[in-house]
Amino acid sequence: MPTNAAAASATPAAVKKKPNYANLHEAVKAGDVEQLASMCLHWLLWHGADITALAIRDWTAAHFAAIRGHDACMQALVMNGVNLTAQDDRGCTPSHLAAAHGQSYTLQTILRSGMDANVSDKNDWQPVHYAAFHGRLGCLQLLIRWGATINDVDNNGNLPAHLAAMEGHLHCFKFLVSKMASVSHTLKARNDHGETPKDLAQRFYKDNIVQYIDSVEHERDHPEEQENLAFPAHVAAFKGDLVMLRRLVESGVININERDEKGSTLMHKAAGQGHISCLQWLIETGADCDITNEAGETPKDVAKR
Repeated sequence: MPTNAAAASATPAAVKKKPNYANLHEAVKAGDVEQLASMCLHWLLWHGADITALAIRDWTAAHFAAIRGHDACMQALVMNGVNLTAQDDRGCTPSHLAAAHGQSYTLQTILRSGMDANVSDKNDWQPVHYAAFHGRLGCLQLLIRWGATINDVDNNGNLPAHLAAMEGHLHCFKFLVSKMASVSHTLKARNDHGETPKDLAQRFYKDNIVQYIDSVEHERDHPEEQENLAFPAHVAAFKGDLVMLRRLVESGVININERDEKGSTLMHKAAGQGHISCLQWLIETGADCDITNEAGETPKDVAKR
């Protein structure tokens, strides 16, 4: 029988040096997907770590995972019963923060768990308001597909369209206008201060919004007639337009792993057309090569086909 010393020496280093977390915040912030996907998260939960414990700004582990876009962490938290309705000091749930930071893949995990897409914070901002204000087109598209409404106003009477106009997020504004029941009503909608989206765009010097609204009002560029309005980055990847693709991704308008209505990512689009320069840049920037579309195909499968 081995002595205690011999047994200790035979113990793997990973076992001897167990993580000493009181809660999951540090593990989630680190985003060590490989470790969490194996035993780390289960070890923490088994040893009583609190997945609902509040940290800075009243953020739970799920809030941190949403901000960082650590989808594997979020999936593990959801599987272990994390409270996705928990609010921080502003009333934000993880879905609000995922939308604000453009983490559409993690946001989709949250929505799939059954979270209400129209939950409000203390200012009556829903996730769509955050996506519109921060110019997160991919999250905006995802939220609407999951039942989010775009005609609800915040506590100042602002529609998501007002917020997109205020910040000059043209792609988001176009998309919102195209999805509203009445284009004219949307452009003329006034907040509690009597301002239309155009008024806000003029006040904050967002000339791109003003010019677009002018063109719509004069029927020169009606949004319903625009081709491929909803997924500009996918169009750029499909056409091999690396300059436009980089601009949309680096500005945060589109998440690099954003999916279109058929589940295809930018990698799928570029791979299908053989645009090597776009593929190289996407891979170097961190695109996920293993995401499958609705047909179950990875970008490599699409390239072969």
